[in-house]
Amino acid sequence: MAASSPRERPLAQMDPKGFVGDPELIRLLEQHSVPAPCDADGALFRQGDLPAGLYIFRDGMVTLSMISDDGHSLFAAQALPGSLLGLPAVVSNQPYTITATACAGARVSFISRQDFSRLMLSFPPLSVRILKVLAAQVRSARRALY
Repeated sequence: MAASSPRERPLAQMDPKGFVGDPELIRLLEQHSVPAPCDADGALFRQGDLPAGLYIFRDGMVTLSMISDDGHSLFAAQALPGSLLGLPAVVSNQPYTITATACAGARVSFISRQDFSRLMLSFPPLSVRILKVLAAQVRSARRALY
């Protein structure tokens, strides 16, 4: 087996637990989501794309990755069930900072950015739960840098 090149090995190992929402948060979000078919392997969203919405990963396999401007792998991990994918982009209305690639058969739900914003405004306690997930992602990213 050939050794992997520096372009293939991620520089950081983020803990994918930082993407996972608590069960009550997932339940609330799923009530407002629609299934996102994963009939074939493919990107749910790509790093740099404008945010269409938030994805809730339930089962199967989804890979999260980040690539530097010069093509080096900065981060790669398998998402865990209950992960909220694309959350920072949706909250900030800024481009996705990672790529999420689902394997065929993955169970994923989708909430549009507009529906997510309406839900946040109509149910303020949801905001605290969302902030906890975002804080966990920041902590995970910081740990990966040290």
